[in-house]
Amino acid sequence: MTDLRQLFSDLVRLEIELYDALDRRLRDDFDLPLGSFELMQVIARTAGCRVYDIVSRLSITVGGASKAVDRIEAAGHCVRRSNPDDRRSSIIELTPAGASLLAEAIPVVDSELEIRLGSALSARSLQQLSATIATLRSAGARANANTRPDAERAAT
Repeated sequence: MTDLRQLFSDLVRLEIELYDALDRRLRDDFDLPLGSFELMQVIARTAGCRVYDIVSRLSITVGGASKAVDRIEAAGHCVRRSNPDDRRSSIIELTPAGASLLAEAIPVVDSELEIRLGSALSARSLQQLSATIATLRSAGARANANTRPDAERAAT
């Protein structure tokens, strides 16, 4: 039987090691923190991107997403504009400089991931790992939905 606590520990350590390696590489090469890179990817991939889209895709809080957008906006990598469909929210878009930086950083991230993941596992094993992680994330979302108080569940 698999020791789930050890599995959890191994997953957390792997995530930390991968995150630190990618963050270090992006900071060294582009002065770009990995968190900003991740945020910029969401903005680039999401038409009409709002803070809520970032929250849902990165599993972070509204406050954390808003502050992260503030940081990349201050760096000149994105802009906020009024949302014509909802005056309470803004649309977030990459600036040309932000889009250019992201385009330069993506191959570096891909190369680092190939070294750390792609070269360690076969294509089939990577597909299985990806599917397993997606299954675990879905199970976690269901567990979260089932453990929220009834009043909170009814409000969503």
